[in-house]
Amino acid sequence: MKVLFSSALIAAAFLGNTAQAAQALVPAQSAVNFEAKQMGVPLKGHFKKFDAQIAFDAAKPESSKIHFTVDTGSATMGAKETDAELPKADWFNVAKFPQATFDSSAVKALGGGKFQVDGTLTIKGNAQKVSLPVTLTQSGATTTATGTLALKRLNFKIGDGDWKDTSMVADEVNVQFKLALTGVGKL
Repeated sequence: MKVLFSSALIAAAFLGNTAQAAQALVPAQSAVNFEAKQMGVPLKGHFKKFDAQIAFDAAKPESSKIHFTVDTGSATMGAKETDAELPKADWFNVAKFPQATFDSSAVKALGGGKFQVDGTLTIKGNAQKVSLPVTLTQSGATTTATGTLALKRLNFKIGDGDWKDTSMVADEVNVQFKLALTGVGKL
């Protein structure tokens, strides 16, 4: 679940704000979701609060900068029992690490509205280099960034203690994001 959070964080970072002053994330049209498996059964969740400071230039994506934050305490899987566990020390340890962050180090255009965003994802004080595939599409004044990042939760010490056993909760977590932005120049 924590790995999903990381992916969501990265995705939100890319889509948050772009280089132009009027660029902004549209939270009501955006989502950061995650999926993991517990005993082979898929479990889905999402983060309710995330933000981004983005300087994205479609003409020069390599000069773009992205800083994304996710409030780890906003993670939900829709069940009271599970949601009560997520903030605890073994999972997100919200008391000590209330946010996860992503900071870009490189943005590369791949063509056809596709980009590779490299950077550092930090969750629970554990920093990992990640590479995030992002697709941008435009409809009217809205640019939508989408992507999926596969992460290993144990790299970030998410699901520590008794939860390290990957036969109970798989190590792999997929984070999917859909970020709506305004103010992005024509792609």
